[in-house]
Amino acid sequence: MKKYKIQSAPFVVPTTDGKLIEEHFGKATDGNSNISIAHMVAPPHWSEPFQRPEFAEYTYIISGKKQFIIEDEVVVLQTGQSIKIEANTRVQYSNPFDEACDYISVCTPAFDFTKVHREE
Repeated sequence: MKKYKIQSAPFVVPTTDGKLIEEHFGKATDGNSNISIAHMVAPPHWSEPFQRPEFAEYTYIISGKKQFIIEDEVVVLQTGQSIKIEANTRVQYSNPFDEACDYISVCTPAFDFTKVHREE
């Protein structure tokens, strides 16, 4: 039995907002509930509602910029920067800029839509 797995066919999460989400490892791809690793591209002028996920999320910006509103603070990450947002933190993710944002997201435990708790 091999001690590694190369992922060349990530699960592409269906979206309706133009955002690309490719889960390489996690619940949807290999049933792993401990961690999820996804490549994402947020199009220009994209945003999500505020949420309070039950998992920590790490984000690394490959190119472009991404805006986070964490509780009441606005934080903008640029290419090469990363952030960890603790579980149960109220946050809004967006890309209010004119270029796409290419980034990697890691969630611990794994991303689970039933544990995102998006506001209406």
